[in-house]
Amino acid sequence: MNAGCIVVCLGAPVSRTIQRLAKEHHCTVISTPLDTYAVARLINQSMPVDYFMKKEKLVTFHRNDYTEQIREIMSSKRYRDFPILDKEDRYIGMISRRNLLGVRKRGLILVDHNELSQAIDNVEDAEILEIIDHHRIGSLETMNPVYFRNQPVGCTGTIVCQLFRENNVEIPPHIAGLLCSAILSDTLMFRSPTCTFFDEEAARMLAKIAGIECEDLAADMFTAGANLSGKTDEEIFYQDYKTFEYGDSKLGIAQINSMSGKELVKIRERMMPYLSKAAAHLGLDILLFMLTDILDESTDVICFGETATKLTQDAFPGVQVVDHMAHLPGVVSRKKQIVPALMKAVNQASEMV
Repeated sequence: MNAGCIVVCLGAPVSRTIQRLAKEHHCTVISTPLDTYAVARLINQSMPVDYFMKKEKLVTFHRNDYTEQIREIMSSKRYRDFPILDKEDRYIGMISRRNLLGVRKRGLILVDHNELSQAIDNVEDAEILEIIDHHRIGSLETMNPVYFRNQPVGCTGTIVCQLFRENNVEIPPHIAGLLCSAILSDTLMFRSPTCTFFDEEAARMLAKIAGIECEDLAADMFTAGANLSGKTDEEIFYQDYKTFEYGDSKLGIAQINSMSGKELVKIRERMMPYLSKAAAHLGLDILLFMLTDILDESTDVICFGETATKLTQDAFPGVQVVDHMAHLPGVVSRKKQIVPALMKAVNQASEMV
């Protein structure tokens, strides 16, 4: 009879012949323990799903959205559940208000930084478990006491190496290579004034584990780092960029290291137009771009910002800023030489006001 659906009541068995015929005629068979009256009542009370569901202007979220960002949207809508989509906007699941209320803060360990301006987005909504660092203590606050290890060494990799040894954990060769690379990079192959005996000792030990030579690895690293031909101006700028806040002043400092003075000249000429725009775009009081010559142990610094020239000359007496650029002999460390000098100059300027 070309029925679209047959409901079999009272749990009556459906023979294989009926099942085969139903399949051939594309007829759905529903088996239920309910009687005919109950089934008829339920059918009359039923409504099509699309009567309740939206088809257009759906409120959806993506997998990489932060829960803090979607919380406000969810609370302003009357829906109980919201679809979650992947990068290709394909449905992968649902999130409900109950999910959001029960969400746990992510545990976080900060390594090589402890300032709010240098942390990842929404760090305030995470639970900071530990801090391992070698920089000055910044503005970051925690809700509870945490394990905070801060040592005046040239690289956080040195502290991580110490943690391995203190806890009697064997360092795998590939991890040893990564830690050794970090120390060589941060200490400029032991030339930086931040370098300590502990840094060089750790690097030499890690090099043995990884089966490498520190000098050869450093030469390859700095040569590769100076090859920026395939990178955009923005990628070069943010390759090693940090923001510092001191009082009402906001300082941005980026650094490029190279063993070739010629390469640094090319980078300087290329980056000048970008830096003038970046200083204004980022809302910085001063922006410094350090071009550090590792072999010469000196830095050419490019300065932008309303007070950049005066602050740089106050921070480094005897240095003249010409066309936004100054030469700083003997200066290679942002952490130990540039930042403290600038902070001191900012402090002196505020006292005079």
